[in-house]
Amino acid sequence: MSEALLGTYLKDRRAKLDPAAFGFAPRRRRTPGLRREEVAQRANISPTWYTWLEQGRGGAPSAGVLDRIARALMLTDLEREHLFLLGLGRPPEVRYRKDEGVTPRLQRVLDALEPSPALIRTAIWDVVAWNRAATVMLTDYGSLPPQQRNVLRLIFLDPRVRAAQYDWESVARFVVGAFRVDAARAGAAAEVEPLIDELCRLSPEFKEMWRDNDVRTHGEGVKQIRHPVLGPLAFEYSAFAVDGRPDLSMVVYNPATPTDAQKVSSLTGSARALERT
Repeated sequence: MSEALLGTYLKDRRAKLDPAAFGFAPRRRRTPGLRREEVAQRANISPTWYTWLEQGRGGAPSAGVLDRIARALMLTDLEREHLFLLGLGRPPEVRYRKDEGVTPRLQRVLDALEPSPALIRTAIWDVVAWNRAATVMLTDYGSLPPQQRNVLRLIFLDPRVRAAQYDWESVARFVVGAFRVDAARAGAAAEVEPLIDELCRLSPEFKEMWRDNDVRTHGEGVKQIRHPVLGPLAFEYSAFAVDGRPDLSMVVYNPATPTDAQKVSSLTGSARALERT
């Protein structure tokens, strides 16, 4: 059944491509789109093997073959993921993409979550978007240069962030383990190497924790902080994948009690009033 679905999907994608856009002669064609041999040529695979795939009798293709076919058919990331689900029964490995920012719509989602602090981070834990509550409760990311808006850098190198943690060592170990998993899943080893080298040089504690090779998942839990104005606060946090952007995660910190929520609301309200003056 899956072979038939894969073949149907390949034929449909092939039919939607303009041969002239790929430099193929505009000779008479009985069907729209590229020919099978043209797709095979672009994917650098055997025309016979590709024909078998479309006919549902080629067996399970390798991830490498599906990647070449995806490029040959000019598939989007979502279409490529669907191709892998049909061909291998699993999504492809995440391909790390450097920060492209977030859409205005996604920023509006963050803003609508107040009074809960919320932020969006990359697979290497660079914070790329946040709401007002995150600014007043966690860190004023907007006051930092973009290259400094990294959670690991803040935990290990910023004294104010460190002082806000009730059990800094436990938090730091958790962050290192979860970061290791996210970076590996994203295939971002080359991108994180300079960051790891820098932190190992500047923080003996990070160097020790990184060498422990612990792994964690972020998921959800409770975070307690010492706020410089409001004092002790507790938040229930949850991490969510951003649909269509596997390189991004949204983390929401929901005040754990009505009293915590009231404190956060009062301070975010004051910050909003100051912005208007």
